[in-house]
Amino acid sequence: MQTDKGIVLATALVQELRQEKRILPPLKVIERICALAITRANRKIYLTLTETFNDGHRAQMEGLLRQATGSTSSTLAWLQQAPGAPSAKHLMEHLERLKALEALDLPEAMQRRIHQNRWLKLAREGGQMTAQHLRDLETTRRYATLVAILLETKATLIDQTLDLHDRMIGALFNRAKHRHAEKFQQSGKAIHDKVRLYWRIGEALLEAKQSGVDPFGAIEAIIPWEAFVQSVTEAQWLARAEDFDYLHRISDGYTQIRRYAPTFLNAFRFKAATAAQAILEAVETLRAMNADNLRKVPADAPAGFVRKRWETLVHKLGEFFSLDELASPLFAERQMAVLRRGGL
Repeated sequence: MQTDKGIVLATALVQELRQEKRILPPLKVIERICALAITRANRKIYLTLTETFNDGHRAQMEGLLRQATGSTSSTLAWLQQAPGAPSAKHLMEHLERLKALEALDLPEAMQRRIHQNRWLKLAREGGQMTAQHLRDLETTRRYATLVAILLETKATLIDQTLDLHDRMIGALFNRAKHRHAEKFQQSGKAIHDKVRLYWRIGEALLEAKQSGVDPFGAIEAIIPWEAFVQSVTEAQWLARAEDFDYLHRISDGYTQIRRYAPTFLNAFRFKAATAAQAILEAVETLRAMNADNLRKVPADAPAGFVRKRWETLVHKLGEFFSLDELASPLFAERQMAVLRRGGL
């Protein structure tokens, strides 16, 4: 029930016989005994995995081997498809596969009824079979093999879906960094010119202070006063926060994340240590907002986990930004204004 490796079973049999002080039979007899043990164990495993099946489960198992709607492959093959490149579209497709698996309503914790080695091997063997090969198997073995495949497929889908999400968030942060760097590079010449201008003005003011002449005249000797006023305004636009942070551009990816976020949050139930309880409560708040189609974040939403670096991106004058505001293309520009005024 734990392994079907012949050498392991034969070794266990020989040890048992020696403990009982029995004469060892010929090698062919040992092989037949082990083969019979494997056959009996396989039958027991098949029965264990299918003993709680009802007619509905059996019909669903057969349906997995039929051609999927709008496809040339079976439903089982569709469930096992690779996720593709990280995108909202591919992530939604994977969430649809998870939803289809949940709809099968298989009995809980079926994999715990047999040893992990056995159902994993059963899943690997079944994964190499076509739908036609699976249909040719004896009924109980077919259903048991499908159960093992589905258990492994579900675990794989969950891992792949979370990995897609992680990669998309990582790409979002990388794009924000690159856009921030590109914007700074585009502003580089203007910043350089302003630094040189204010360096000259600074020298003129120092000389004016030492010689006791009019400082405003010293400035106008370098640049007309109207042009100086205009340069100050331009310098305000070129200014950046002391931390020189790129987070104000994170909201550029809001639309893509929003395409799958509600479905993603509903597909999983997260758990965490006590220290992360506020984050779990925030997730529940988002689920409730999505269920009621609300756009404004409740005033009492948990926010204790929001770090100082993120505060200006989450709050406005003591309130939360709404989902509509986050989706606005002007959000990043407004945050830039906040950063210019006070930094993060």
